[in-house]
Amino acid sequence: MNFNQSLLTLLEIVEVMTTNTNKIILAAFAAIAIIASSSVASIKTSENQAFAQQVIAPSNEKTISVTGTATTSVVPDLLNIQFGVETQAKNATGAINANNQAMNQVITAVKKLGITDDEISTSSFSIYPIYDSITDPKTGIYVRSELVGYRVSNILLVKTEKLTMGGDIIDAAVQAGANRVDNVSFTLSPEQQLSVQDDLIGKAVMDAKSKAEKGLDPLGQKIIGVKLVALSDFNQPPPKPYYSRADGGLEMQASTQIFQSDQDVTTTANVTFLIGDQ
Repeated sequence: MNFNQSLLTLLEIVEVMTTNTNKIILAAFAAIAIIASSSVASIKTSENQAFAQQVIAPSNEKTISVTGTATTSVVPDLLNIQFGVETQAKNATGAINANNQAMNQVITAVKKLGITDDEISTSSFSIYPIYDSITDPKTGIYVRSELVGYRVSNILLVKTEKLTMGGDIIDAAVQAGANRVDNVSFTLSPEQQLSVQDDLIGKAVMDAKSKAEKGLDPLGQKIIGVKLVALSDFNQPPPKPYYSRADGGLEMQASTQIFQSDQDVTTTANVTFLIGDQ
């Protein structure tokens, strides 16, 4: 075989190999495309199935919602008394000076009973003008308002654990010049509130559970879990006024008697239970 024949044979072999390689590559690309299409279709099918399960499938969850209540009677451990001095003068300066003088005497008298600065705070302070309505003496028709003076009100709050001193504090304050005693109340300290609340929360939840069980038993159902618990705020009665200012003065007794009493405090718990067949 000469050189030209050998070269021709070699070229034919290369051409055959190139053709076969191209066919193999094309076949590989086709296989990859088929696999990719199948994967995408499978993913879309899975997504559609998941979406259908999330949106279309109804919930078989059965629940019952119950409100539990717990109440207890508590002995208060804080005494609160609001009292003060109200003065009036033709000008603001005169009203304030008169108020300060009277209030200093009241505070001194109260401190002599053993009440400390930490137990005394300002509840409110106000100064406002006083107007008189001027009318025509012949017709009785309103003509104008005329400034006749200023009134200053300074109210203190005594908050103490000396529960038996309510009457003594009021008597001392009034005798020293206080002309307002707005209210007397017994309340719970923050520490006692927290202690009582912790105890009542558990009892309220158990009350809700007991009510749910009694309601479900005739229906052939039972509690199998808890879905939601919502607790209410601690609730205690608001303070009630003991004294109030009437006709410019106070209704006083020879010796003021203040008696504390137990207070009913309540808390509630709203519980949603999961239920199932017995």
